[in-house]
Amino acid sequence: MSVSSDIELESCSTRLVDPGRVAEVVATMPAESEVTDVADVFGLLSDTGRLRLIVALLGGELCVCDLAAAVGLSESATSHALRILRAHRVVKARRSGRMVFYALADSHVRKLLELALAHAAHTRTSPVQEGHEVPGGARLQPRATSYPLQKRRADAPAERALLVCGDGGGGGVTAGPL
Repeated sequence: MSVSSDIELESCSTRLVDPGRVAEVVATMPAESEVTDVADVFGLLSDTGRLRLIVALLGGELCVCDLAAAVGLSESATSHALRILRAHRVVKARRSGRMVFYALADSHVRKLLELALAHAAHTRTSPVQEGHEVPGGARLQPRATSYPLQKRRADAPAERALLVCGDGGGGGVTAGPL
């Protein structure tokens, strides 16, 4: 990442401005193991294939074949993703004869996903395109490709787009592929 030499980084001249507030934050900070567990959950949700599987399960349980068809993955890739989600207790499995049906493990997963979808809709700055409605009334939209202070270089192919911060006049920071 390259940064213009005329940009001065801010730093605090006082190392601790509000010691009381800092003490409150430290006292309410979750244990390191909890922070790691939460980061793992968000890591699971960062894969678009796994995320589509979870969205598909918002409507209720489905078998591997139906999930694969619904999200556009192979049955092998679907099984692999479900195995990871099951190991992290995001989904649960129910066997019926030779068939295995998957469902969300609990209401916390549903709430987390619905909040994430609502947040994505709330923070979207691009014009709304046709979206995918999911159970519960939430809409899953493609990620916006432009942001208020950032834009894609016009000469960059869409699949290898570069993010240019600032006005795009060459004085900003280039932040690599999207």
